[in-house]
Amino acid sequence: MESRSALLTQGPVGRHLINMTVPMLMGITTLMAQSFIDTYFLGRVGDHALAAYSFGFPILMIVTSIAIGLGAGTSSVVARAIGSNDHLRAKRLATDSMILSFLITGVVAAAGMLTINPLFRAIGAPEDMLPMIHSFMMILYSAVPFIVLGMVGTASMRATGDTRLPSKLMIGAAILNVILDPIFIFGLGPVPALGLNGAAIAGFISRGLFFLATLYFLTYRLDLVGFSKPDPLEMRRSWRDILHVGLPAAGTNAIVPIGLTLITAMIADFGPKAVAGFGVASRVESMVLVLYYALSAIIGPFVGQNLSAGKEDRIQASLRLCAGFCIASGLFIAGGLALASGFLPTLFSESPEVVDVATTFLWIAPISYGAYGIVMVVNAAFNGLGNPMPGVMISVTRILMLYVPLAFAGRALFGIAGIFGAYAVANILSGALGYFWARRAAHRLVVARAADSA
Repeated sequence: MESRSALLTQGPVGRHLINMTVPMLMGITTLMAQSFIDTYFLGRVGDHALAAYSFGFPILMIVTSIAIGLGAGTSSVVARAIGSNDHLRAKRLATDSMILSFLITGVVAAAGMLTINPLFRAIGAPEDMLPMIHSFMMILYSAVPFIVLGMVGTASMRATGDTRLPSKLMIGAAILNVILDPIFIFGLGPVPALGLNGAAIAGFISRGLFFLATLYFLTYRLDLVGFSKPDPLEMRRSWRDILHVGLPAAGTNAIVPIGLTLITAMIADFGPKAVAGFGVASRVESMVLVLYYALSAIIGPFVGQNLSAGKEDRIQASLRLCAGFCIASGLFIAGGLALASGFLPTLFSESPEVVDVATTFLWIAPISYGAYGIVMVVNAAFNGLGNPMPGVMISVTRILMLYVPLAFAGRALFGIAGIFGAYAVANILSGALGYFWARRAAHRLVVARAADSA
């Protein structure tokens, strides 16, 4: 384990970041492609199946927020333990994170199963769709522990500096899901056509195997999970440390859909086609932002290890390199999307009104993607530093204090283009704030740790 602890605290900073980001980029891209393929297959089943799947999407976002929060907390504490060359502590933390995740997801899944019909009635699901939604959600809730535990397990892997193995596991799960989707959705041989439930079963199998593979490698290759009887006091300490980062990280992730709901309500004033155009543009955006998702997934472990090693210079260098890369790549992406803005929306809709709104968004919003990438990176860096609250404050500032108020003003002055312009301004200001805040925080924490150890 000593060699692993030195993995991110020695050697060229830029090379580490590249070597870690590329595999994560491949893994996340594959998972996103899987989501598009799921949607495509269900669209061929029928509008009812696609609508029922869409009703379940907010629940999946909540589950994902839980997984991201627990994963961020786990990655932060495990990386710092590894940076301190304390393998036993790292193993204890990784093991206890899996136990905590199992308990939380068990409660979430049980509560979800008991409230399916009243919950979906409350969010507007038609009565005739409830039986289809109920059977689909029962399978989805059964898969929740596998989804979360798999993501938390790969977070422990990334904490060691290894992003290749979790990426391979993610890609394998996605490929398996794509293979199983048409078999269970449309039927093949002895397997009957199960429609929407078939998609859920395919996801259950692929996620279940993903979790089992993750557990195997954590236990037998990385020696990060053990099955000895845990000490209650030690486990409670582990849970406290994990949730110290995990709860704010989950909250930060949950702020985005809240803000998105408010913005969608504003856009709805321009009609359903405007909402559809915004949805198309958002889908294109999610495809190009995957680069920054990958970068944010690796910066936390890097910062965490180097914080414990007392190497502020490497932390500062990583923040500078990430910020420079985000700005440069953001400008490139903005130029590419401006050139393709008239074409890309037509892949999703033939309506001139829908295409026009999506094109307007793709002319304005991408200017700020580099700054948005910096926001993602610094939020992950704060988690890696074990100081998550600044990340929460930056996200609250970006969405609730800048984006929403500016969108109201922009709509009044410039119509729908003003809403999109508000998004760009909020990203740019938040990116600048986050970058300088993260650099200052890193310096203070390294100095404080050095003083404590003196």
